[in-house]
Amino acid sequence: MNTRVTRRAALALGGAGLLAPPVARAQSWPSRPVTMIMPFSAGGGTDLLARALAQYLGETLGQQVVVDNRSGAGGNIGGAAVARAAPDGYTILFGTPGPLANNKLIYANLPFDPERAFAPVVLIAKSPLVVAASTALPVKDIREMVAHAKANPGKLTVGVPGNGTLGHITALLLEKELGISLTSVPYRGTADVVKDILGGQIDLAMDFLPSYVPLAKEGKIRALAVTTAQRSSDLPDVQTVQEAGFQGFEASAWYALAAPAGTPAEIVGRLNAATNAFLGSEKGKDALARLSMQGVGGTPAELKEFIAAELRKWGPVVRDANIVM
Repeated sequence: MNTRVTRRAALALGGAGLLAPPVARAQSWPSRPVTMIMPFSAGGGTDLLARALAQYLGETLGQQVVVDNRSGAGGNIGGAAVARAAPDGYTILFGTPGPLANNKLIYANLPFDPERAFAPVVLIAKSPLVVAASTALPVKDIREMVAHAKANPGKLTVGVPGNGTLGHITALLLEKELGISLTSVPYRGTADVVKDILGGQIDLAMDFLPSYVPLAKEGKIRALAVTTAQRSSDLPDVQTVQEAGFQGFEASAWYALAAPAGTPAEIVGRLNAATNAFLGSEKGKDALARLSMQGVGGTPAELKEFIAAELRKWGPVVRDANIVM
């Protein structure tokens, strides 16, 4: 009899941790390593920023934060892994526009809804795209490019790093907002775009800035404009599209932290505070400067509204172009 009581008591005590309320679990978090899923391959700028942040979070939170690269399907494989994960703070997503927003507009059978599957944590940074031109194209800035395109409708080719990528839909937005007609040429990544713009096989490129900074400085391509509201510190003499007279135009790559929906607010708050601290630290500033990125920060509510605004902006562009994958 006593033995049975002892066993029941032990089982009750063992189950108590499983049945502990979310607040109690949040207060003890993290008690083991945290996995940060990065939905793209290792080695790129996005991965480097994720690793810099993961190291800082580990030091701040007192537990290792391990970056797990799960690439494929435009970020959807990694995004789906986080969407399915337990909402306990031990699996988080280092997200980009694809898995956190735009893939909802592009993929017909997306296995998760970004607005419902994730708890927004913080907008980490933005990075400009660049409108670059071959040196063979007789234009020096975005205004001259627009004039040339209007005089030669549909004849200018613009290389983009893939069908449905941010570079692709930004090129479409540029056409719409500037009243021009370009011919988009999708490639399988930035390396191929760079090769062909250097070789003169395409007239323009719409792509992420970092790969084009050294080429612009060496005079191998012309940087006509950047797409963010502020100029890039890497190419301070290059105007923004807005400065060239096209008010309201803005497009950027962006990077954000998210957790599975239902993650306790206390855990989201701690991740938010630690990431904002990273952005204000010398380590964070140095990492962003090396990667041609602009730190943002803010609250989870601000990230939620930002994502909603991105979907409102890109929805009509994707629908008008009938981009479906």
